[in-house]
Amino acid sequence: MAEKLRIIVGGMVGQYPLGGVAWDYLHYVLGLHELGHDVYYDENTYTWPYHPVRQEPTDDGSFSAAFIDDFFARYAPELRSRWHFNLMMEKSYGMTRQQFDEIAASADIYLNISGVCILPERLNPRCRKVFIDTDPGFNQIGLYNLMQKEGPSCRRYREVTSHDCILTYAENINSPDCHLPKLDIDWIPTRPIATGAHWRWCREAKPRDSAFTTVMTLDFSAQLKSLDYDGKSYYDKRPEFEKFIDLPLRTRARLRPAIGRNRGIEHILARRWEVTAAYPVSDTPEHYQQFIADSFGEWSIAKNVYAEPNTGWFSCRTCCYLAAGRPAVVQDTAWSRFIPSGEGLFAFRTIDEAAAALEEVMRDYPRHQRAAYQISQEYLSPQAVLVPMLERIMAC
Repeated sequence: MAEKLRIIVGGMVGQYPLGGVAWDYLHYVLGLHELGHDVYYDENTYTWPYHPVRQEPTDDGSFSAAFIDDFFARYAPELRSRWHFNLMMEKSYGMTRQQFDEIAASADIYLNISGVCILPERLNPRCRKVFIDTDPGFNQIGLYNLMQKEGPSCRRYREVTSHDCILTYAENINSPDCHLPKLDIDWIPTRPIATGAHWRWCREAKPRDSAFTTVMTLDFSAQLKSLDYDGKSYYDKRPEFEKFIDLPLRTRARLRPAIGRNRGIEHILARRWEVTAAYPVSDTPEHYQQFIADSFGEWSIAKNVYAEPNTGWFSCRTCCYLAAGRPAVVQDTAWSRFIPSGEGLFAFRTIDEAAAALEEVMRDYPRHQRAAYQISQEYLSPQAVLVPMLERIMAC
């Protein structure tokens, strides 16, 4: 697309100022800027931000604002004056409210990533409003259950359908074997991205560790909560992890997940899992990058609600590993129908498949490093994902 567009990216980096969250959302800002668009970051979730040091919500937005500003200062100084964080509709950080309103009034596209932001009051009436579902299953099934209780005119359904285009990371949603309710919505498949330039130094660095890593939240002490639809119950990552709990006993590979809320993990430590705490490796975008750069590769499972219904979801985090030239062995959610598996990136559904993939990466590591980055460029780059996405949005 040759046309230069004014695009606002809405996200939740200030709400959860953590390294992994920053890359999930701000990759869109960096990627659109890389493509030559006039891009801005906006955040207005009407939610008290989480203070990760205090581990509690806070009514002070200064920590979140400094976190966002530091990201742009380090990774895109030319965008440092192009972000707006609105705390509870009362206080603006970064751009002033007047400055942001002027931008919103002339915007061509508002990308509401995860659908978390309140759309600006003074948004250009011709602006294409785009909802991007990054949490498939939770959104479709959650919305379906709300509509069963409150009727088809429930507020959340009206919020979602008030957007001009509705995209989803459930890339398999239009296939017969994707067991998600479509709710009379035209879900447009897409996938996350990573910008290769910002991960170049990781590709040039050699891994300091021989372990396969990932970052996840996993609490074995909590009661499982289900999301129910069509006679089936779906869950978070825990049931999927338990399917592979003996994996370290089946491979020479070292497995070292960084786990948040890692309570009740004694039984996995007995099975040779090497567990580290999640917060120190993801407290800043820089530490998150360093953790990935130090890793041999990624091994990870998906949430049950992504995998069991065959959504086709692909991980933002895995995009980072691949952009860093780190091979990834990750659970298949049907994503392997859209992104190639077998060299640099491996899909698995069984413990035998996972063990075989780990062994293959170790057998010819340099080849799989090169292939990992190649997949990142061909399938997960701004050029590969955002260009066709924008063309589809402008045709809405």
